[in-house]
Amino acid sequence: MILYSIIESPLHPQLSSFYKQHGIDELRLNSVRKAIQSLKKQPPEYVVADFIYGYGNNYAGVNISNLDVFLYSLAKYAPDCKVLVCYEKADKEYVAKLKTLLPAIETLMYPVVEKQLLPLLGL
Repeated sequence: MILYSIIESPLHPQLSSFYKQHGIDELRLNSVRKAIQSLKKQPPEYVVADFIYGYGNNYAGVNISNLDVFLYSLAKYAPDCKVLVCYEKADKEYVAKLKTLLPAIETLMYPVVEKQLLPLLGL
């Protein structure tokens, strides 16, 4: 099993040992752009990503966040992938908008702990 950790926030859950313990290969990526590039080569079964709302930039127009393009690409290359989007409390209303567009994603507010991931990972 491959899990993408898309790390764009210092609050991203540091769960590498947890993933390893459960036989999950974690691919740590420090940008959505790198995650999109990896999709064709090594599609994931799981994604844990940080939500960043686009205050006052292009995201606020067509896209909502840093993850929109990645999530649409994911639907093409890994349609059965389970996605967990982590967010800060201040972004709750914007995460709700993203979930309206992509209802299959799961969302958790920081801090995210291991036991919250168990259902997502089917453990």
